[in-house]
Amino acid sequence: MIIRQIRAGVEINERGLLPSIFPDEGGDYITTTIFVKYHYRIDEAASKNILDLITIVALPNGMLQEKYNPTTEDTIWVAGPNAPTRGEEFRTRLSFSRLQAKARWRVQKIEMAPEIFQWDS
Repeated sequence: MIIRQIRAGVEINERGLLPSIFPDEGGDYITTTIFVKYHYRIDEAASKNILDLITIVALPNGMLQEKYNPTTEDTIWVAGPNAPTRGEEFRTRLSFSRLQAKARWRVQKIEMAPEIFQWDS
């Protein structure tokens, strides 16, 4: 997908690094990217991290460019954590709310039951 957005008043059209189709000996495969974000709160009294929510996001494939990011104004992206003034490579962030406004099913939030989740160390 081409990342189309406006950053610091400048139009950005930056091609992502993943191809829309991944060629392989066994055939061509549609690139699928899924993000899983875990939301924790810290219970300092019990010295535990408690898992409250899991957000699962299905990033659109580049073949869906015109539906999800047709212009720099109609975008699903927001400025990333890179600092161009320091020569850092381009990075961007996916706006879950903008993506969800275009297709609710692409952003799923799974709330945890009252049980406490803790990493087994």
